[in-house]
Amino acid sequence: MIILDGRKLAEKLLEDIRKEAAEFGKKPRLAAVVVGDDPVVRKFVAQKKKAAESAGIEVRVYEFESAITTNDLRRRLVEIVHEKKNDGVIIQLPLPSQVNTQYILNAVTPEKDVDVLSARSLGNFVVGKSPVMPPVAGAIKAIFEEYGIQYAGRRIVIAGAGALVGRPVALWLLNAGATLSIIRSSTPSPEEFLRAADIIISGMGEPRFITGDMLKEGVIIIDAGTSESEGKIAGDIDFESATPKASYITPVPGGVGPVTVVMLLKNVVILARARS
Repeated sequence: MIILDGRKLAEKLLEDIRKEAAEFGKKPRLAAVVVGDDPVVRKFVAQKKKAAESAGIEVRVYEFESAITTNDLRRRLVEIVHEKKNDGVIIQLPLPSQVNTQYILNAVTPEKDVDVLSARSLGNFVVGKSPVMPPVAGAIKAIFEEYGIQYAGRRIVIAGAGALVGRPVALWLLNAGATLSIIRSSTPSPEEFLRAADIIISGMGEPRFITGDMLKEGVIIIDAGTSESEGKIAGDIDFESATPKASYITPVPGGVGPVTVVMLLKNVVILARARS
């Protein structure tokens, strides 16, 4: 069994981004939009800022009160997107319940949408016209390439169909010609799908939902789910019971997450170059 070390791979990829950013001629700038004062959200933003600055990318954080309306946030976001110094824009999710999330995401133009979350950006990705990949999909692709994991001809199960993990990963794999099934936590008898899988990619955000007794021997497990359980970050996979069955597995934390941040930064540099 091989543990897929995301931190080690992220540092390797980050060095390449440092070189690309240094050759660009000016510091690329990432705009991060944060609504409210959720400590978990602020922690994620701080991690992205630290990684970005170590790669030679400037980060400007725009903060808004949690009570902001959809229309007010949209109006301010349009100004942020059209600020010439901002090469990429991210909106840290989740947004407050009164805000129409997709309407806000759609305000980010594809030229600056490093998360590939607006309807136009996702559409471009589906038809092969996007210069960047959704960060989680890019991270999983990088992990597969680094460890020589082949997915062609294998049965793949994606657990979860959310905007950040399941949906973009499924679109990427379908475009790559893979065969896959998608399950949710509400899917009847999910273990029937999981036991047949050669590769499982999970992004449900359900702590330790998938256990070792749901898996077959030699399965490859990519755990992209993150949630909080008993005050700690947990993945969708029960690591202890799943490890004896797996041939490869990503830990949480330290697996997909660090590589996802680096893929986000890679997108900033790509889009900055495209606009120069």
